[in-house]
Amino acid sequence: MLDLGDGLAVAFKVESHNHPSAVEPFQGAATGVGGILRDIIAMGARPVALLNGLRFGEPGWKLDRAVAGIGHYGNCCGIPTVGGDTTFDEAYRDNCLVNAMCVGLLPVDRLMSAKATGAGNLLVLFGATTGRDGIGGASVLASQELSDSDADKRPTVQIGDPFLGKKLIEVSVELTERRLVESLQDCGAAGLASSLAEMARELGVDVHLDRVPLREEGMEPWEVMISESQERMVAVVRPGFLEAVEAMCDRWEVHHAVIGEVTEGGILRCLWHDEEQTAIPARFLTDECPRYRIEAVPRPAQPPAALPALPADSGRALLELLASPNIRSRKPIYEQYDHLVGSRTVRRPGLDAAVLRLRPAMKGLALTLDGSGRVGRLDPFVGGAQAILEAARNVACAGGEPIGLTDGLNFGNPEKGEIAWELQQSIEGMAQAAEALAVPIVSGNVSLYNETNGRALHPTPYVGCVGLVEDVRRIPGKWQSGDTLLLAGRPELCFDGSEAQALWGTLEGQPAQLDLAAEAALVHFLWRSAPQLSLAHDAAEGGLAVALAEAALWSGVGCAVAVALDVTALFGEGGGQVVVACAAGDAAGLIAAAATAGVPLRTIGSVGGDSVLGVTLTDARAAWETPL
Repeated sequence: MLDLGDGLAVAFKVESHNHPSAVEPFQGAATGVGGILRDIIAMGARPVALLNGLRFGEPGWKLDRAVAGIGHYGNCCGIPTVGGDTTFDEAYRDNCLVNAMCVGLLPVDRLMSAKATGAGNLLVLFGATTGRDGIGGASVLASQELSDSDADKRPTVQIGDPFLGKKLIEVSVELTERRLVESLQDCGAAGLASSLAEMARELGVDVHLDRVPLREEGMEPWEVMISESQERMVAVVRPGFLEAVEAMCDRWEVHHAVIGEVTEGGILRCLWHDEEQTAIPARFLTDECPRYRIEAVPRPAQPPAALPALPADSGRALLELLASPNIRSRKPIYEQYDHLVGSRTVRRPGLDAAVLRLRPAMKGLALTLDGSGRVGRLDPFVGGAQAILEAARNVACAGGEPIGLTDGLNFGNPEKGEIAWELQQSIEGMAQAAEALAVPIVSGNVSLYNETNGRALHPTPYVGCVGLVEDVRRIPGKWQSGDTLLLAGRPELCFDGSEAQALWGTLEGQPAQLDLAAEAALVHFLWRSAPQLSLAHDAAEGGLAVALAEAALWSGVGCAVAVALDVTALFGEGGGQVVVACAAGDAAGLIAAAATAGVPLRTIGSVGGDSVLGVTLTDARAAWETPL
């Protein structure tokens, strides 16, 4: 949780639901959204936005079903899905990634804890009844590699109910507003087993499993304990408040039951018809659980790769990149999501970060979720750092000062030395980038064993970033004819790990190294300068040429580039560079401010016309809007 000032705080987190989505894309993705919503309401926050990060082998029915599941759950709950990232690569063909991020708002003084408090207080389970769906979700799916027999694991995928999820949001928010509960916890992976272990780590818990409302007959105690049936929450309630809590659940037509009580001694004790089934110190399942040290095996660095065989004509190269699966328009995806519900959305999906208004003030939040992949395969340190920096740049381009980060780490089998090394290096790269930005990573999730038949996906850290916007009326929008076109930043660029290499070459080489101090200075300059800019757009996938085309298509106006740019400057990728536009009279002052901040900023042309880099906007749009 981060304090936004004026008594308001923001809670946010990203989590994965990869293996369930690989087995059953619709329900896997939908329940991933449901799970992250409950994580946020467990903190006492009201969810106000969702974002998602998707990685698939190619466009097709698996992606379509995952997108449908995300849209179904979020739309039914009335939470806007305002951003995300979708990437295609052969490495994700058999093990897709579905990462979901949720952002919620709450009064600073209403933060809830997941810890059990007050011996003698009651445990109230409310929400859905419990069945066998989801049993083994954490152990059978999330902690094992997949194989060709994945269809046999379909019963372990949970089934979601978004309308009940909406009820849980309202019940939980009202319970915390009226201060009727001492703590809240979501029943997520491993069900009651994990949620109660976390709650009992300092005091203790007795749970009577026979009191859990069931929807299937003949369930054994162990099945009740580890079921991952969705839409369930556990609350710690003082005995004197029980009647009020039950009345509220009844009003919302939500099942509820007292299933146990808080004890002392730190023991998680499970009973069945008053007979003890098991008792274990909760710390053995949390802080003192077994830890394994794997010897990391570094992968030898590769020499720089040869240039990919780009088309000789830069205009043709731009059109082919715009039509490529990883750059073409994501409108067919995000148009399936309601991104306006809640009446907070100021800046919609489509370019860099979304912006939400913090009503009734004019302040806002800029939100984004970004990830790396191919670069991480070549150099996991650079890949981890890039994920942090790109998320921060996108927020800054929307006028937000980055104030907090959350990460989702998606890796292969960590018991293998090379994967352990990838994980170590990625985390170190992320840590150093966050330190350079002076922005904290406040939450996160780790998804391991993302392998199928022994083949690991690319090391893929996803990073969500939240930025504070001082005035949502003064954020960059679209450039206008007559504006001056500038380029901020002058990083090292190359083709290794780039979209150009993916399209016309083979994944190999050594990605460009990063100057973290320069990257941080660029981000700082961008959000401070945002009110003077008509547009700011991060040059990432596809390089500067694609960034210029995307900005022109977003604005509906072309541009004229007046400086010579070689093929690497046009299509190379690496550190941060941002296309910015401003009124012609503001350019000199902006350049002076950049010099003071130590940020390279140069004029490269002007805005106007109906073409970009010799390609008409009509042709560029036709390529960019190639159907997924």
